[in-house]
Amino acid sequence: MTRPNVEDQSLGELVAAATGNVQKLVRAELELAKLELKADAKKAAIGGGLFAIAGLIAGVIVILMSISFAYMLVGLGMWHWAAFAVVSGLYLLLAAVLILVGWLRIRKIDGAKRTRQTLQDGVKMLKRSRDH
Repeated sequence: MTRPNVEDQSLGELVAAATGNVQKLVRAELELAKLELKADAKKAAIGGGLFAIAGLIAGVIVILMSISFAYMLVGLGMWHWAAFAVVSGLYLLLAAVLILVGWLRIRKIDGAKRTRQTLQDGVKMLKRSRDH
């Protein structure tokens, strides 16, 4: 099918052709975005799975290192129960420090103070313009 020259087409035909081309372009762009997002989601899922496996391995390593540290203390002459109690105490201390740091960070959350203020200012401005 041959296309007529642009000079031979009416304004309505040109607008219709342009609208059709824009619709095709938008559909093509949406299809491209879907394909890219699908590929990115697959990559993110694989990456997340690998991070989960690495986290599991790191947890096992921490357990093994803790046991090794306790047995090192036993080797230095400490009773078994005392060595494992020292390792547990160190983890308890670490957990307490992490909780304290986390709590201090959470206390600093101000709840989008500037956004709330600008929204309140906008509402006040709208009320004033409506009243006038």
